[in-house]
Amino acid sequence: MIYRFHLNLEFTFLNLFCKLILSLFHQSFLAFLLEWMLKLLLDIIRDEASPPSLIHLAFQFLYIISKVRGYKTFLRLFPHEVVDMQPVLDMLVCQNPKDCMTWETRYMLLLWLSVTCLIPFDLARLDGNISSIEGGSRASTMDRILTVAKSYLIVSDKSRDAAAVLVSRFITRPDVKQKRMADFLDWTLSTLSKSSFQTMEGALVMDGMLQALAQLFKHGKREDCLPYASTVLECLDKCKLSESNQTLLRKLGVKLVQRLGLTFLKPKVAKWRYQRGFRSLAANLQISGDGPITQKTDNTGAVKEEEEEEEEYDIPGEVENVVEQLLIGLKDKDTIVRWSAAKGIGRLTGRLPKELADDVVGSVLECFSFQETDSAWHGGCLALAELGRRGLLLPSRLSGVVPVILKGLTYDEKRGACSVGSNVRDSACYVSWAFARAYDPMELRPFVQQIASALVIAAIFDRDINCRRAASGTFPHGIDILTAADYFAVRNRANCFLNISVYIAGFPEYTQPMIDHLVQMKINHWDGVIRELSAQALHNLTTQAPEYMTNEVLPKLLSLAVGTDLHTRHGAILACAEITHALSQIAEENKRSISSYLDEKILEGLKQIHLELYRRQLYRGLGGELMRRAVCTLIEKLSLSKMPFKEDPIIGGWQWLINDSLQSLHLVSSNARQQTKESAVYALAALYDEYYCIGEEGANPAQQDQLVKQYISGLQSHEEMVRCGFSLALGALPKFLLKGKFHEVLEGLKTVTSISPETLSFAQSRSDGLKAISKVCQTIGVKGDGSPNEYVCKNNVAQIYNILLDGLNDYTTDSRGDVGAWVREAAMTSLMEVLLLVTQTEPELIDTDVSKQIMCCVAQQSAEKIDRFRAHAGSIFLTLLYFSNPPVPHIPHREELEKIFPRSEALTFNWNAASQAFPKITQLLGLASYRYHVLTGLTVSVGGLTESTVRHSSQSLFDYLKNIQNDMDAMNNFCETLLQVFEDNLLNDRISVPLLKMLDQILANGCFDIFVTEENHPFPMKLLKLCKEESRRSKNVQKLRSSIAVFCGLVQFPGDMRKQVLFQLFLLLCHPFPVIRTTTASQVYEMLITYSDIAEPDVIEEFMTILSDTNWDTDLTLLRKQRNYLCDLMKVPKPLLVTKNK
Repeated sequence: MIYRFHLNLEFTFLNLFCKLILSLFHQSFLAFLLEWMLKLLLDIIRDEASPPSLIHLAFQFLYIISKVRGYKTFLRLFPHEVVDMQPVLDMLVCQNPKDCMTWETRYMLLLWLSVTCLIPFDLARLDGNISSIEGGSRASTMDRILTVAKSYLIVSDKSRDAAAVLVSRFITRPDVKQKRMADFLDWTLSTLSKSSFQTMEGALVMDGMLQALAQLFKHGKREDCLPYASTVLECLDKCKLSESNQTLLRKLGVKLVQRLGLTFLKPKVAKWRYQRGFRSLAANLQISGDGPITQKTDNTGAVKEEEEEEEEYDIPGEVENVVEQLLIGLKDKDTIVRWSAAKGIGRLTGRLPKELADDVVGSVLECFSFQETDSAWHGGCLALAELGRRGLLLPSRLSGVVPVILKGLTYDEKRGACSVGSNVRDSACYVSWAFARAYDPMELRPFVQQIASALVIAAIFDRDINCRRAASGTFPHGIDILTAADYFAVRNRANCFLNISVYIAGFPEYTQPMIDHLVQMKINHWDGVIRELSAQALHNLTTQAPEYMTNEVLPKLLSLAVGTDLHTRHGAILACAEITHALSQIAEENKRSISSYLDEKILEGLKQIHLELYRRQLYRGLGGELMRRAVCTLIEKLSLSKMPFKEDPIIGGWQWLINDSLQSLHLVSSNARQQTKESAVYALAALYDEYYCIGEEGANPAQQDQLVKQYISGLQSHEEMVRCGFSLALGALPKFLLKGKFHEVLEGLKTVTSISPETLSFAQSRSDGLKAISKVCQTIGVKGDGSPNEYVCKNNVAQIYNILLDGLNDYTTDSRGDVGAWVREAAMTSLMEVLLLVTQTEPELIDTDVSKQIMCCVAQQSAEKIDRFRAHAGSIFLTLLYFSNPPVPHIPHREELEKIFPRSEALTFNWNAASQAFPKITQLLGLASYRYHVLTGLTVSVGGLTESTVRHSSQSLFDYLKNIQNDMDAMNNFCETLLQVFEDNLLNDRISVPLLKMLDQILANGCFDIFVTEENHPFPMKLLKLCKEESRRSKNVQKLRSSIAVFCGLVQFPGDMRKQVLFQLFLLLCHPFPVIRTTTASQVYEMLITYSDIAEPDVIEEFMTILSDTNWDTDLTLLRKQRNYLCDLMKVPKPLLVTKNK
């Protein structure tokens, strides 16, 4: 236990230290404190009196520092004198490589040894006399270090990485490389060839060997490593690491291959490479001050002169093998392998002659074939960026490279339900910025417009946020564009498509490329959201180029809208709809007809879309769902555009599609139903409003009767979604179609909103029915003395209120949860809309009872447990309270409500936060009109399951009750309301179970202590009676457990009721359910501890002993005897066993 405490304390300090280091690092103070911290820790390590646990803790701190700062920087601070060599080596030899708790110690010791072994003395001078001692022999320091390094190259922890660093520094020493380098490489290659990456042990060993070799060929001199390079490459080829599924092994293989390639080639900078300016900023500025000087090295006499001076030498044949393996690495499935291969290509190409380097560039460009995978494209982009950054991609190659990069910026390949290519587009952006930095502006001038347009398009129209951010940067008009499309602005995809694109399209050089990109690449995108956003973007861009849209884009889209590809067809139809609507808005602004923009051919093409799809039966199947939504959107936009299609047969075809879509909603897939329903309803509203009104007379009577009857009959469907569709369709009808039909429509919608056994689960249709009632009322308007068939009037307004208020009592639940919440939400919204409508037109139709009932019901919803619906109810409550145009009449306790909810907080009050909402809500308990409904809502919250809601609601309730403890009238009013809520909801588990939980908490918190002084007070007596009634014959375990807790709390009240309470508890001690018996025994035991004054002390002690010693899970016959004995102890009548009559 003590060890565990110290271990926890140790790790606590370790975490605090880590946080301190990180904070210091970010404040740039770490560099100044490193030496001081290192000295303190090394003093602890060197102190012979330090216990092993303290030394290990010091090494842990050292590891954290090295991890934060980087081991390469940290190594330079380690002491590396001759006197440090032997102690570090001895300490490392004493370590146990298999101890998993001290790996940080071994890791840091290996790094420390890698520094100390660089001392500029022959290691043999440190050995002294190694002659035999007592017949034995002592190993030399060189052999000891090499043995330690070898042993740690095959371990499974991070010490393996440090051992590779040690090897690279130790083997390259002048004295060691002569004696041990060949042997070490033999051992390494032998171990590598014997290991297999198909086993975990083999993979670890190969990892260590590859790291050691890669580090060795990195730090070793070329002339020392060259004799062994061919052998190592041959061994590496036999290992076939490219077939391994271990990413790290493949990466190390590529890293080692490039190191070998660099060993084969002489370390010199290619004189043929392209150079722009100098690395020194001062030199560049000096040149800029003297005048524009551009260094061009491609196809100039200077290059030829340098090539002649270049030393001729043969390129080893192994280089071809190296390049081939690096090109294979560019196509690897993992990014880190491709990135390593790309860097290798760049480094290697810089040492090749110009002709061979050009061959490498050509091989890299072969990665950009559409037969290649996205991995090859990504690796190719990384390689091109490295070549360009190093000046190895000559300007003569740009004409072939730039088209490839432009394709990479739009690369997107669908794979199943998703796509690949975001990494390719990201890397293509990297290539673009690498080129911008590498080449003189004059070299890039022919390609600037193409690259800039592609990058702008990627910055605003790419699907992935990382690609949009990678593409945003400096363009022509760069400052203006970057201000609008900065790093943070492009994170929102919709904002990019719909807002930023409009601003950028204001620059003429980008307008047409943006439109062409949307038409060619985005309206046929695999993601439906992108297709919809693209269509909306085309709508917004139409104002920038209306003639181009009319003459070039629309004809192309019309042909695509009846094509064979589903996604293209869907996007093209949406784009036609949006562009046509935008053109109509332009025509309206210019006071011209839409026909002045669209010729007969285009108008005929728009009509043919539906006819062609219907003829080819493309409204059926899964693809039919997309087509229905798209054509409904087309119908809506064409109707809003006031197309000259009146009396045209196409109107009948459009109406058929809308009605058929509503009639077959239940056949649509569940994730597309809502969109299909909304599209059809929007299309219906626009179509009827534009094409069904006959002058001032309104609708054709026969047509009106047919439509209304058809839609009302649809409300009787046995399919819920069909009811939803036709409900919303009735709500969307224009006023001239509802004229004289309001009563008939209202009765039909009333049927939809009512609950029957057959429609109990139709919560969505009830919700849509309530929304439709509100929409219809707003459409026809209010007239107090009007006809019930024409207006909302005094004869039907009460019926409308009752329908909507009934929706607030819908608490239906099914497998989806509380689906009745959808109905309550719609009912609250509709009540607010209707009430405000009547307030603004005929406020005398609102009487006191209606206003009170609405406000109380909404207040109840604002006190319930679901955050989202509580917030919705609270928002509506405050809207009704503070509506001022004119104020809603007859709101009860208006002045008190305005004090509780000040107007200044109405807009900012956070109803979603239980900590803010419930302290305000509980204050409504002091208002007589709201007390019953608010307490009903609070009951569900206090007795709920959500911890935060229960905590804040119960605490607010307790605070309110403690504030009224000295006000007997207020306490009596609260208790009477509580009993009324209980009585009204007897056997209603939705209320009664939370109510019992709430009573348990209230009793436990002493909120009813005011009644304890009076024997047989009416309130606890009535509460006991209701609890007995609620729990009688119940099989609900949760309810019974809550009842037990309430009975135990009621025992605090003196008088005859105490025996009645004990009698109920004794009954439950022999309940048929074992869990109830054990719960009762446990709760009674706790009750006797809390209320020890209910009997004599010796009786209480014996009672508690029997309760604790009895196994209440055993047979009931034995338990009844024990129970009866307890009854005798407490002088309570024994329960009698009743025999059931057959």
